[in-house]
Amino acid sequence: MAEGPQRKEFTSVNQLKEAMGGHFAELARAAAEGTKIAWCTSVGPAELLRALGFSVYFPENHGAMLGATRMAADLIPSANARGFSPDICSYLTSDIGSYLKGATPLQKLGMAGPPKPDVLVFNTNQCRDVKDWFQFYAREFNVPCLGIHTPRAIGELEQSIIDDVTCQIQALVEPLEKVAGRKLDADRLAEIIDLSRQCTLLWKAVLETAASVPSPLTFFDATTLMGPAVVLRGCQAAIDYYRVLLPELRERVADGVAAVEGERFRIYWEGMPIWGRLKNLSLQMLELKTCVVASTYCNSWIFEDLDPRDPFRSMARAYSSIFICRSDDRKEQYIAEMAAKFKVDGILYHDAKTCPNNSNSRYQMPQRLQAKLGRPFLIVNGDLNDLRLYSDEQTRTNIEAFVEQLAGT
Repeated sequence: MAEGPQRKEFTSVNQLKEAMGGHFAELARAAAEGTKIAWCTSVGPAELLRALGFSVYFPENHGAMLGATRMAADLIPSANARGFSPDICSYLTSDIGSYLKGATPLQKLGMAGPPKPDVLVFNTNQCRDVKDWFQFYAREFNVPCLGIHTPRAIGELEQSIIDDVTCQIQALVEPLEKVAGRKLDADRLAEIIDLSRQCTLLWKAVLETAASVPSPLTFFDATTLMGPAVVLRGCQAAIDYYRVLLPELRERVADGVAAVEGERFRIYWEGMPIWGRLKNLSLQMLELKTCVVASTYCNSWIFEDLDPRDPFRSMARAYSSIFICRSDDRKEQYIAEMAAKFKVDGILYHDAKTCPNNSNSRYQMPQRLQAKLGRPFLIVNGDLNDLRLYSDEQTRTNIEAFVEQLAGT
C-alpha cells in the first residue's frame, strides 16, 4: 500500500529539542539544588518571577503534555474522585490526577515529576479554573498562592483596567521578595521584559510566514514550535531558537515549499487544540490538501505591548490584551482581521467541552462572522484533553464534508 502524505519536518528540530530539553533540565537542577521555584499560569507574570531569580514551571504546559501523550483519560477520574467535576478544565483534572497517581511524561525527561513549588502565581485573564487549580496545590504543599484578577469581556482596554492590573502586579513584588529572599532588581526586570519582547516579535514573524501562499507551516506545526514562546519567555534560549527557525521558514516561502503539498484550501482554527488527536487531524488535512494556516491559540503568546522602559504597566497591558479575556465584539474583529491576513477559505471552531472560556461557537459567533465575511464554518465538538468527549469518526466525516463544501463555493 502506498504511503500517504507526510508532515514535513523542520531542519531546526534539534534546536527545538535542545531548547525544551534545557528548560526541563533547568527545572530538575533547581529542584535538586534548592533553587526557589515558582509555578505560573501560561499568561502570568513570568518576567517578574524570573527577575526575582525563580525557576518558573508552567502547569498548563504539563497539562498539554498529558493530553498529547494521551495519558489524560486515565488520570482525570482520580481528580474527579477528589471532588473536581468532570465538566471543569481537563488540563486541571488531568494535571491533578497526574499528581495524585504519580504518573507523568516528565519521567521520560529525567524528572520524578513536577518540581515542588515555593510559591504559585496565577492570572485569571484566562479563566477562574487556574485560580482553583493553583489553590489546590497551595494547600497540598502549604505554600503561598498569589494572583492577579483580570477583568473579562474587555472591549477597549481602558486606562482604569490598566491601572488596576498594574497595581495588582506591583502588589506581588513584596510577598514574592519574601519567598525569593532577595529584592527585585529593576534593571534585571527591564532586561527580561526586553528578552520577552524580542521573543514575541520573532514568534509573530514565524506565524505570519503562513500568510504566504502556499503556507510553509500549519497550525499543527505551530502547536509544537510554540513551546519556547510559552515556557522560555524572558530567556535568551527562546530567542536563539526562533532566530534559527524564522530563516528556515522564509527560505521555504522563497522556494515555494508548501507544508501541505498541492494546497487547495486554507482554514483558520479557532479554539483549543485537541492534543491527543493532532497527528490524526494533521494527516487528514494533508490528505485533503487543506492547510490550517492560522489560529487564535498559537497567537496567544504574542505580547507586543511589553516595554522594558515601563515594565509593570506594559505587563498589565500585554496580559490584559489577550483574545480570551476580550469581548465578543473585539473577538469577532480579531478573527475577521486574521481571516483576511491569512486568506482563509473557512473557519473551524473547536467547541471544547471542558473549556467554555476558550470555545467561541456557543453564542452565534460563527453565524455572525459567516454573514460578515461570507466564509463557511465548521464546529467540531471535542475537548483539549478528555478524548472521551471526542468522536474520531464523526469529526473525520464532518471535516470531509466541510472541505467538500469549500470545493463547491
